[in-house]
Amino acid sequence: MAELGSPKKTIEIIKKFDFIIQKKFGQNFLIDSNVLEKIVKEADINDNDLVIEIGPGIGTLTQYLCEAANEVIAIEIDKKLIPILNETLSDYNNVTILNQDILKTDLEQLINNKKISKTVKVVANLPYYITTPIVMDLLESRLEVDSITVMVQKEVAERMKANPGTKEYGALSLAVQYYCEPEIVANVPASCFMPRPKVGSSVIKLSRYKTLQFNVEDEKLLFQIIRASFNQRRKTLVNGLYNSSIKNLSKIQIAEVLIELGYLTNVRGEDLNLEAFIALSNKINRI
Repeated sequence: MAELGSPKKTIEIIKKFDFIIQKKFGQNFLIDSNVLEKIVKEADINDNDLVIEIGPGIGTLTQYLCEAANEVIAIEIDKKLIPILNETLSDYNNVTILNQDILKTDLEQLINNKKISKTVKVVANLPYYITTPIVMDLLESRLEVDSITVMVQKEVAERMKANPGTKEYGALSLAVQYYCEPEIVANVPASCFMPRPKVGSSVIKLSRYKTLQFNVEDEKLLFQIIRASFNQRRKTLVNGLYNSSIKNLSKIQIAEVLIELGYLTNVRGEDLNLEAFIALSNKINRI
């Protein structure tokens, strides 16, 4: 039975193994059973699922996942946590513990070896300092993953979900929304963690599109344009693309493309939605 979702049990385990929480790994352990249950519920974990958990820590969320899923693969970078995980997860025969860096793990092979007929879902309480690289690596790799449900910094979750014209809207918003439908399913106060982070957190569920929803002629060019558009938010789109040497276009050429698409030449990146960026990218691709 899952029993780690409390301050008392967490402290007991940490003291028993004389474990020192590592700031360099962004370790903040969940100590609220209601939040843990909420994550499993919103991730829609069931007994047909293969769950990949990133950063299991001492195994708090892992216990809940093991009780709901068919199989769990827990990938932990901190080797000092492996003995703890071996103990806290010893009652579960449906979990595999790997001491690896998620950004260096061949998830495709891992999934292919385990999948069979299972639906694959990713669940994680992600370290704030490396949230974006992990999420983008998962999305860009196009793994056969049904959904990604992660605890992240509240500000980052809002950026992933943001709409055009808002201060949160940017390159991350567009990149995430290109691959999936984001939904913030819970906001989690700092008091639910040990140690307490300095900022609030949110649980965001990224439901992967089964097939890409957009007709993009050159994905690499699309994301070059998106990044260039937000590198300097105060600049107009014309100046942003020109300064980034997108296809070595002149300011006049860029302005002409925008006019053809129905935009004023002083439009900024934050004013365009994903479909507009795709139309812009496809038109520039043909020059």
